[in-house]
Amino acid sequence: MRSTLITLALTLAATTASAAKSDYPVARRATSLPPSADLSYVVKGSNHGFPLVGAGTIAWRQGDGSYSLHTEARSSLFGKVLEQRSEGTLDGYGLAPASFYEKRFRKDPTTTRFDRDTRRIEFEDGKVSYAIRGGEQDRSSVTFQLAILARATPEKFTPGSEWTFFVAGRRDGEPWTFRVVGTETMESATLGEQKVLHFSRKQVGGHEQQADLWLAPDLDWYPARILLKEEDGDSFEQVLEKVNRK
Repeated sequence: MRSTLITLALTLAATTASAAKSDYPVARRATSLPPSADLSYVVKGSNHGFPLVGAGTIAWRQGDGSYSLHTEARSSLFGKVLEQRSEGTLDGYGLAPASFYEKRFRKDPTTTRFDRDTRRIEFEDGKVSYAIRGGEQDRSSVTFQLAILARATPEKFTPGSEWTFFVAGRRDGEPWTFRVVGTETMESATLGEQKVLHFSRKQVGGHEQQADLWLAPDLDWYPARILLKEEDGDSFEQVLEKVNRK
């Protein structure tokens, strides 16, 4: 009897979690894509207590109804610590990823696929999959999804407004809600003073990766700063220092 109750409880918990992950808004929105560009960043952070200092790049390309994002970060101590590739097309919801590749420092590479024929998001280990309803993103594309929406309708991105997307990572996915904190000022030795719009990922259970983004309206809404913090104290920060439009 006790084992039956435990099984029922676990089944209910799994069903509740699955339902929560499927509960996110799906809406067609106006979009405006920034020009293709190579973005150069100063990288700072920590990994298992070791400081990370180095440089990073984001290569953003768009045209003929498709896009690609290639992100790399290198540390002077460890070499390449992060590589991400997101590729896909554009649809009525914005960016429509087809694949997301990620290679982290000391971790095996993984590829997450957005199968538009079966309308499923599939992960490399095959343990879970999710339906594609519209507007789903990966951990790389979500930053530029916010950028192309804000670039199209900046008047809607008021302080306190919230923007939710289903975001797929290496082995799983879940809804991410970004709250607009407000307009701030950033100082850069190479880009000068920039007004930026600050987004912060809304915490739900207290165990999510903390993510903050600062988009620069006067620089075609490219990400001027990206800050990620893990529950274990690891952090990763990119600060924009150069824009080379293509």
